[in-house]
Amino acid sequence: MLSPEEFREEYSEDELADELPDSPIGSLRDVQYLYGKLYTLATTGGGDYAPYLTPDAASDIIDTDDSLVVVRVDLSGDESRLAADDERGPVWVTRYSDDLVEKVAHCKYPAARGIDHSVTHQAGRNSGPEKLARYAKERLTKWARDDVVAEAADAHEDGWIIDALAEIGADEDALDAIEDALTTALGGESATALLTVKVRLDADEAYRWPGELDVFAEAMRRRKLSKLVTKNGADDSSGDATDLVTGEPARTVGTSEDPQNYFLGKQLETFPGLDVEEAWRTHPISEDAAVTVMNADTFVEACTYRTFGAKVYYLPYVWGRFSAANAHDLYELLYLATTEEDDLTPVERAYRERDELFGDAELRFYVSAVMPHQMSRYDVFGETLNGRLLYPKELAVTHDRLVRNAAAFRSETEWTAPLPTHENWALLAGDDGRLHSVATGWYFYQTFAEREDDDADADDPRIQALVAVLSGDAISVETVLEEYVDRIVDEETDQDVEGFPSFRVAGQFAQLCALATDELGLLTTTDEGKEPIAREPTYEEHTMEIQHELLAADGGDPAAKLDSFIEDTPALARDADAPHNDQRRGAFLLGALVGEIGSYQEYDQDRSTTLVDQFPVKSITSSRIKKVTQETIGKTLTYTRQEKKSGRSYPGTKAEHVVERLREAILRPDPDEWTLDTDDLRFYYALGVTYGMNDHPDWNSAETDDAEEEL
Repeated sequence: MLSPEEFREEYSEDELADELPDSPIGSLRDVQYLYGKLYTLATTGGGDYAPYLTPDAASDIIDTDDSLVVVRVDLSGDESRLAADDERGPVWVTRYSDDLVEKVAHCKYPAARGIDHSVTHQAGRNSGPEKLARYAKERLTKWARDDVVAEAADAHEDGWIIDALAEIGADEDALDAIEDALTTALGGESATALLTVKVRLDADEAYRWPGELDVFAEAMRRRKLSKLVTKNGADDSSGDATDLVTGEPARTVGTSEDPQNYFLGKQLETFPGLDVEEAWRTHPISEDAAVTVMNADTFVEACTYRTFGAKVYYLPYVWGRFSAANAHDLYELLYLATTEEDDLTPVERAYRERDELFGDAELRFYVSAVMPHQMSRYDVFGETLNGRLLYPKELAVTHDRLVRNAAAFRSETEWTAPLPTHENWALLAGDDGRLHSVATGWYFYQTFAEREDDDADADDPRIQALVAVLSGDAISVETVLEEYVDRIVDEETDQDVEGFPSFRVAGQFAQLCALATDELGLLTTTDEGKEPIAREPTYEEHTMEIQHELLAADGGDPAAKLDSFIEDTPALARDADAPHNDQRRGAFLLGALVGEIGSYQEYDQDRSTTLVDQFPVKSITSSRIKKVTQETIGKTLTYTRQEKKSGRSYPGTKAEHVVERLREAILRPDPDEWTLDTDDLRFYYALGVTYGMNDHPDWNSAETDDAEEEL
């Protein structure tokens, strides 16, 4: 394959423009055709037969010992015979080298059994002399006598060459001579090799390779095309129609192969009532376009990666009409994806190269994820041509900005921030590698419910969320909350997880806020009550204002911090147009009080079982809210009285800033009348518990250290 520099030298912009389609990308087939065209130009060059060759099929044996077996046939005399002009005999065993790739003109037939389309055939790895001898003889006995090859020979002016090979193949003495010569040349050793023929047509000429004779190329082309119309039991799925790629009238085929295994005859669930014989009518693609699309496989595979057991396709292209300069840049990007050995996803590589390639052109991506179930049967998730780097990169940047700078996660006072962060907890630390996390789906793996099997199933929300982010589609708020709550409940009941999963909840909330940013709009809902959850929070807008307010409040005011957090969280803020906010805020405040008192019980009272354990997320329902509130406030008053009796100076009620707001919240309306659904209720209760457990003086602050020294 040509390097990007060699590709630019080989094909000027004018030459490349002549090879490219005139219309902009409008379908997956257009993307595949463009990839196939670029790959063909970079490997076999131009010409009518170039798309049909597979020069990379045997690239792993180039310049290895005994990697090319050549049966030499002399057709220069009155009778066809094996070559006898060299002491090595009619079969030469040599090295397959770069300069022979074009000459052997190999066309692989990817089937477990059968012969390759070209007269050149690829043997399996470490084949023994006996098997290699059989393959060598089949160049004359099987390929030359193939029905399609024979038809091509009949129609070609040089068809007699193929007929002559078949004639020699009928001579048992000649076949024995081939086997003896090959066995001797190999010395009884096994080899991994291509097997081909060379023919001499005139006594004064040198022996010619298959790539130097048009009749071999035409027979190869006919044989390959024959397979495009007979897959899945079809007799001849072809007809005259308008090619869906070029828009030109042509002979079209209906059961051609596809790099992504789409549009196959076995996918009857995708094409109900499909008649494979008439498939060319529903999906007409010309013969040459079909073969070019098949050649896209190398570049398509280079732009895919696996996650959750699914195969994610992220195929770059230029939006609108693309120039030859754009095609040069696209080839470079595809070449890097094919040849570089690193752990970068196509998303990351495209972002890395964005400043060097494409100029002002707009780069877009075909995005889908495919879940294989069995041979030729797949589920396809979220297919779109409108993927953009903006979505995954902006999500990564927004999430980092939130946990690094937003007042919800950062504090400049002696009091902690509303929610905890941790440098070793990926979702709660500034992470320069977050784009990789987003692109691979690890971003959602950390927050969504775990499955017994890491591989996704047909309706797995993790893979659906990943494809949505890559393509810019919105994720259902209901789905996100359900996944979050399931994960929280699982960890609460997991004996291997100690304590309440506060870092998990804080990470989920950071993710929820990032998904809700106005620039991305990656959250959606049809429920007006949940619409505020999909709104962007305003923590960053008010960060400095909040910090100044708290700094002015004698080292930190937990009441001001709580009010600021609530009002800057759209799902909790007081809003006459969002009545569910009052209920959601009540659940949050109840959780905050449970978290506050639970932490007090654990650290001050040294209790092994606290309110956090007594009222786990799974136990919270609208019918229990009132009872849990009464018991929690009762505990709060009890601890307040105990502290006063012990002589501690304690004005008002313990955790008064939470208690006052909670009492107000559960009166409007009464919890018995709440209509908030359970997942919504439980998530914001869990968020409140996390807030309450983190609501204390910042013991790591310099001011706190100074105060402790004074004591």
